[in-house]
Amino acid sequence: MVDAGQIKEHAEVIGADGVHVGTVDHVEGHRIKLTKKDSGEGSHRGHHHYIPLGLVAEIEGDKVRLSANGDVAVTFEEEEGSGPA
Repeated sequence: MVDAGQIKEHAEVIGADGVHVGTVDHVEGHRIKLTKKDSGEGSHRGHHHYIPLGLVAEIEGDKVRLSANGDVAVTFEEEEGSGPA
């Protein structure tokens, strides 16, 4: 697992394929909270989404690279309030 302390606010989160997934708001527990501006469209718009730290492959300065491609990584996103109980 990566050192979550190396993940910077406003770092770009990208999939293994280089596709933009979101922007880091901050790390919360075992998840990366993404900014609302990357929340998507429709019913997803305006909500914070979360990416599990387990998907992080490496941290490259201001980029957080995931182990999954961008289109797959978004299927792992959780909406605010849908985390583990």
